[in-house]
Amino acid sequence: MSKKIVQTAGRDQLGGFAPEFAHYNDDVLFGENWNNQDIDLKTRCIVTMVALMSSGITDSSLVYHLENAKAHGVTRAEAAAIITHVAFYVGWPKGWAVFRLAQEVWKDEDEVKEEQHGGMFGLGQPNDAYAQYFVGQSYLNPVVGQSGVHIANVTFEPGCRNNWHIHKAQKGGGQLLLCTEGRGWYQEWGREARELHPGDAVEIPAGVKHWHGAAKDSWFSHLAVELPGEDASNEWLEAVNDETYNALK
Repeated sequence: MSKKIVQTAGRDQLGGFAPEFAHYNDDVLFGENWNNQDIDLKTRCIVTMVALMSSGITDSSLVYHLENAKAHGVTRAEAAAIITHVAFYVGWPKGWAVFRLAQEVWKDEDEVKEEQHGGMFGLGQPNDAYAQYFVGQSYLNPVVGQSGVHIANVTFEPGCRNNWHIHKAQKGGGQLLLCTEGRGWYQEWGREARELHPGDAVEIPAGVKHWHGAAKDSWFSHLAVELPGEDASNEWLEAVNDETYNALK
């Protein structure tokens, strides 16, 4: 159950002048209606945003409900999409007015800088040396390598993936992926793609044709652990075609 909504604005501001109105505001509207469990709080916040915008209300009450929506999980991207959608139905000027308020409410959710991606092992540098084997931008941050065990943190921008490839070795070899951030995909030739999330691990035997990368709408990072093998090498093959990739959700 969500944390109970408690409101005192009615009594704080109008208790002496309009106690009955204050009662309806604090005890019924917020005390009962907002605590009804038939609609989750995030959805209720969105409905309220839409109702106030439709009514042309752009004063402090809308600011409160925008802040409330943010506090209950509405992201800046979601808020922008909601306001844009509603503006088509209730009027473009209302959209402009609400956006001016929403920009202030979500101003701390500026586009995440590249340095903030990469998870706990860091973003690293653009993976220029292997760019020809990737669709989209990837980043590489070596973790260890001097001991003979090579581990690097690989980060993919949304939509980025590497080409089909094979880890080859006369004996042993292969690769281990340890997912650390975002959402991505791994697929072996002839098999269904596997969706990946932080905490997932993928063991890739030598000789298996495969690819991995980010989902269309998410950054994705994983540790790539090169498993020791004799005469180990990589064979880079064709890119993952758009039809195959775009079919993934």
